[in-house]
This record gives sequence, C-alpha cells and structure tokens, in this order.
Amino acid sequence: MAFSLCWKAPRSQWSFLQAVNSGSPLFLWRTMGSCLDPKMKAYLEENTEVTSSGSLTPEIQLRLLTPRCKFWWERADLWPYSDPYWAIYWPGGQALSRYLLDNPAVVRGKSVLDLGSGCGATAIAAKMSGASKILANDIDPIAGMAITLNCKLNGLNPFPVLTKNILNTQQGKFDLIVLGDMFYDEDLADSLHLWLQNYFWTHGTRVLIGDPGRPQFSGHSIRHQLYQLVEYTLPEPTQQENNGLTTSAVWDFHP
Repeated sequence: MAFSLCWKAPRSQWSFLQAVNSGSPLFLWRTMGSCLDPKMKAYLEENTEVTSSGSLTPEIQLRLLTPRCKFWWERADLWPYSDPYWAIYWPGGQALSRYLLDNPAVVRGKSVLDLGSGCGATAIAAKMSGASKILANDIDPIAGMAITLNCKLNGLNPFPVLTKNILNTQQGKFDLIVLGDMFYDEDLADSLHLWLQNYFWTHGTRVLIGDPGRPQFSGHSIRHQLYQLVEYTLPEPTQQENNGLTTSAVWDFHP
C-alpha cells in the first residue's frame, strides 16, 4: 500500500493549508454536472473503484481508491495531480454522514454547507435526508469532479461545488455547516476555529464536526465549545486504513 500510506497522516502537505495562510481564493463557482472534462473523467473512472462497503454508510456509493486500484500501490509522486484526498472516505466524514442519514430532521428542508467536502459523502447524505439547498466546498477542482460523479452514482442531481478557499471570506447564511476530518494541522485548526466562531456569531448557524480523535482536534481549545452527539465504532477496513483509529464522533459546536 505504498501510495495509500502517504495519505493517512500527512494531510498537512495538502494545498488547503497554503491557501488558508495566503488568504487567496483558488477557484471560482462551478456548477458541476455539465462541465466534466472527458479526459479527466475517464482518468478518475479508470483509477478509482465504485464501492459502498467497508464504511459506516453502505447506502452511499462512492468512487474511491481501493486495494484493487493501481495507485493504491504506487508512490504518491506518480499521481499526476494534487493529492487525491477526495478518493478516501475519511472517518470523520463517515460519522457525519451516518448521523445525517439516521437523523434526517437535522437537515430536512434546510440549507447546508459542506466545508472541505472531499468525496462529497456528507453532502450526499444531507441530500438523501431532505436538505433543500446544498453547497459543497473544496479547493480542489478534481474533488469537485469526483463529487459530481458520486452524486450521479447515487441517483442525485449534482449540487453546486464552490472550489475556493472561503476561510477568509464572508459567506451567505446557511442553516447548517458540516465539516469532517479538517482538524489535521494546528494552524489550519486555529483558522477553522476562528472562522466558525465568527460565522456562528454572525448567523447563528449550527455547526457539526466529525473527527476520529486526532491529536490536533482532541487537544485543541475548540473542544471546550463542543458537545458530543454520538460516537461510532469504525468498520475494520476503515480502522486499518487509518492507522488503527477505532471510533469516530460527531460534535455540536456551541461557542
């Protein structure tokens, strides 16, 4: 698993942190669905596998990197694009998605911002549970394409994807913000905490956070403003792919 192991812990290598520190927007609005680049689409389909097994949400099909994919075994630097973090169903996102599927009243008829959407599973779970409006946000346009493909796998019309760093911008009001696995770096955790506080104080928006107990999350000051809603035991395949993490929880933010 030469390639996959490169993604398990060093998420601080991602360009997201560089974007946060620079404060510069990376990409603009993209309503995904009708603008998929055929070559990129073919490349993603060739190098990922459609699966719904080994996660907390067997109801959701996703196009992911699995041991049957070429780049699971290759060195990370052989992947020709930015780190394909969107091809892993991270445990914090799994917990959030499971929670929304089990508690549809949390999102039914509401507007939802999925921050750092990755593969888009949590946004898809929100749509399945009756959210009226969804915006998936991820700075990588390839993630945006993957989200669109995953929507179609689940019989959903693709929702908008904003491929831009929004942590230094003003956003319109949403009823709910969800984010999973974003507290993997101390500097990014600080930026997220400040942005979420300001957004909550401005709009009164509910914020749900999914995390499997990474040190950057468990030891951060934001923990004093969180209430745990639920904790799930992770399936064995997810535990193995995430250095033995065994559980993942959903937290309600109350600054």
